[in-house]
Amino acid sequence: MMNRRSFVKTVSGGLAGASLAGLAPLGTARAVPPSDQIRVGVIGVGSRGKWVMRQMLRVPGVRIGALCDVYEPRFAEGREITGEATPVYTDYRAMLDAEARTLDAVLVASPLYVHDEHVIAALDSGLHVYGEKSMAYSLEGCNAILRAVERSGRRFQIGHQYRYAPWTQEAIRRIRAGEIGEVTHVFGYWHRNNNWRRPVPDPNDPALERLINWRMYLDYSRGLLAELGSHHIDIANWAFNELPVAALGTGSLLYYDDGREVYDNVQVTFEYPSGRRMLFSSLLGNHHVGYQIWIYGTGGSIQITLQDATLYQEPWRENSAVPADLPREGVTTTATLGAQGDMPYRGPGYRLEVEDRSADEVAIEAFFTALRNDERPVADERVGWGSAIPVAFGHQAIRAHTRIDFGEHVRAANLEAIYGDA
Repeated sequence: MMNRRSFVKTVSGGLAGASLAGLAPLGTARAVPPSDQIRVGVIGVGSRGKWVMRQMLRVPGVRIGALCDVYEPRFAEGREITGEATPVYTDYRAMLDAEARTLDAVLVASPLYVHDEHVIAALDSGLHVYGEKSMAYSLEGCNAILRAVERSGRRFQIGHQYRYAPWTQEAIRRIRAGEIGEVTHVFGYWHRNNNWRRPVPDPNDPALERLINWRMYLDYSRGLLAELGSHHIDIANWAFNELPVAALGTGSLLYYDDGREVYDNVQVTFEYPSGRRMLFSSLLGNHHVGYQIWIYGTGGSIQITLQDATLYQEPWRENSAVPADLPREGVTTTATLGAQGDMPYRGPGYRLEVEDRSADEVAIEAFFTALRNDERPVADERVGWGSAIPVAFGHQAIRAHTRIDFGEHVRAANLEAIYGDA
């Protein structure tokens, strides 16, 4: 049983256990006989749920054993993926009651505001869980999932697939080896030029609108920070080897006047105990930057994209803006004498050579490998907690256009609430 002190050491004190696990060799799924099949139930057969289902069925020995969704048209889409008359349910409790003895794990790909409800129910039914990010809508929901994992003894993996990407793992290896010096800042971007809205069969049905476009409404969603920025926060936590303690945020509705409640652009700065900073920006009106994570160190930088990573090493420059004889001569100057030293670094960089595999493929394969080997997943509940809590507090900072300090509140009050004084 993990006590509070060991959890603080792992999560608040630096993610040490998760970092070491994250650098471990990735497992390879083996062919399994029918008697060793892993049967998965799915709660949430929407766009993300269907995508993950397809990836799961590529792993030998995995079968989708049940589907659950409150929107019945999705059953036909799900069965098209499974290729069989998979049992379907509109109530997740009915699915768990009827199928728990035949299932081994559950994919939770439902809307964020019910993640904790569905994850906890599956764990308490004795099933392992692959849960989509963010881990839960609130701090309380995240804490409840931690307790459920410990209580059930089941495995939980958060859907931070980019933590499993070969190029991300190699980037972290290079950072740990000191190849870019001391890491001081992470800048994360996910800029798009799209509406983020999905078509609704009956636009005049407000309930159907909120069911399909739940990401647009505050009661169900944490907006761009949860749906996109949670990945960047996870990588920043990993690179820094610590968790943020405060957030300064802002955002607005700039591009779309269509009834949505969440902002269509957000900017957040996360503060870490060591003084490091992580900045995240997401736009829905300009795609130029796309998805990028820049990890800056005192001796170089690493750029991570959705497909690769590039390392740039640069020499240290002394300040050349002020001539050495300036104080003696007493020359009147402007604020900056010369800009040559402030031009963007354009020295050579080199792409990190790694195995060419998709992040989703590796992450999902690793989940089933962990189950078969009875191992803790790399992106376990502690990793999920470490990114979801900054999302929850960062969202509050964005909506209030202010700075919110959450470090001591999280580290002291809430970890005490989870594990007591043990």
